[in-house]
Amino acid sequence: MLKWKATFLATSMLVLAACSSPDSGSGSRGPAPAIPVTTTLVEPVTWVDSFEAVGTTKARESITLTAKITETVRKVNFKDGQHVDAGDVLVEMTSGQQVAALAEAQANYKDALRLMRRNDDLVGKGTVSQQVADTARSTQESSKARVEFLRAQLADRVVTAPFAGVLGLRQVSVGALVTPGTVITTLDNIDTITVDFGMPERFLAALRPGLDIQASSVAYPGRSFDGTIVSVDSRVDPVTRAVLVRAEIPNNDGALRAGMLLNVRVLRPAREVLAVPEIAIEQIGSDSFVYTVDEKDTVKRERVELGVRKDGMVEVRSGLAAGTRIVKDGTVKVREGAKIADTRRAGAPQE
Repeated sequence: MLKWKATFLATSMLVLAACSSPDSGSGSRGPAPAIPVTTTLVEPVTWVDSFEAVGTTKARESITLTAKITETVRKVNFKDGQHVDAGDVLVEMTSGQQVAALAEAQANYKDALRLMRRNDDLVGKGTVSQQVADTARSTQESSKARVEFLRAQLADRVVTAPFAGVLGLRQVSVGALVTPGTVITTLDNIDTITVDFGMPERFLAALRPGLDIQASSVAYPGRSFDGTIVSVDSRVDPVTRAVLVRAEIPNNDGALRAGMLLNVRVLRPAREVLAVPEIAIEQIGSDSFVYTVDEKDTVKRERVELGVRKDGMVEVRSGLAAGTRIVKDGTVKVREGAKIADTRRAGAPQE
């Protein structure tokens, strides 16, 4: 028993000696190491707000060419997809009888015109009465009207392009009998394409002619088509609560066609804002915070009011001043009052 007590006493003294050793004291620890993070300066940037919609393209001018009379096709002067100018003759109908009748009417008109002029001279000389001269004038006017009537009939037998554009597929052949309303082909002016799209009424105050748009199509991945809003409808649809907007897009290479589906972005005028990377934001409930860094590399948590987000950036409406340095990457590691080391500075420890 005495031997056991002596051993216990010796062990206790060794433990007490170890605890009282100066090397084991906590007061010998140095300052906490700086936390490696990435920082950035908050600077004004040019910010362009945008609204997105889906629209359908239309040709600036578009018609379906049809026959006006019942007649057989004598000649077709175009090919599918051909570009034509205004006034080009596309289809000619059989018109032999009308041509002969016009020649006869023109001959009668010339005779009536000569007779009228001769009688006018004779009236001046007193050899012919005024009544005879008036009859000759009436005959001349009737002959002239007959000529104009036959010319109009001939014009109905010729289908021309009312404006320059691109023709669609041909729907008639030589020798075919056409009737009023028979489709011959289509004609579209696609040098400029219009696109109609609906926007919710909450954006109505921001929509106006002159705003720029950017459009894209699945047919041309990676390509953007720039245009301008030309009009905003005067009515809001009471069912969808949307207003119809029309924009025009230059289409010099003919890439866009009528009827295509486009994704449209309406660009508002550019403005200067303060923006920070989204990864720099610490979200706690409905509140947003950033960590600012002072000249001593000490961080401080600041509450900010955010605006719109775009391309990995977020607008800061209040809570920060231009030129402030903030923690960009590594916010999950820092706390209020912590020391940081920017990993992008020379000599700083890397993450």
